[in-house]
Amino acid sequence: MCQKTELVNTLKYLAAYLLLVSAGKTAPAAADVTAVLESVGIEVESDKLDKLISELDGKNIDELIAEGTEKLSSVPTGGAGAAAGAASTGAAAEEAAVEEAVEEKEESDDDMGFGLFD
Repeated sequence: MCQKTELVNTLKYLAAYLLLVSAGKTAPAAADVTAVLESVGIEVESDKLDKLISELDGKNIDELIAEGTEKLSSVPTGGAGAAAGAASTGAAAEEAAVEEAVEEKEESDDDMGFGLFD
């Protein structure tokens, strides 16, 4: 199994766990996560679920999310600033391309290389 598939499989368990936490259950048990996943037809692999539960046991989810967010903020990913810059650059490039296409059409329609009555 490739790493990407493995990550997606693990994220299902984490997503169900976080869903339960957001619903007010501070420390969901394996049975709680299993119930959520099985309610949407996902087969549960108990070894993966047990690993997740053991790693999160006794930890505050809000603190973990804050720590993770802090760690991610130091990772050079381009971030929102770069995305906004790229979006504005992309929009400007798209606008320029449209203007160029309109100009080419106008120029080509003017004469087309011969006159109608030549």
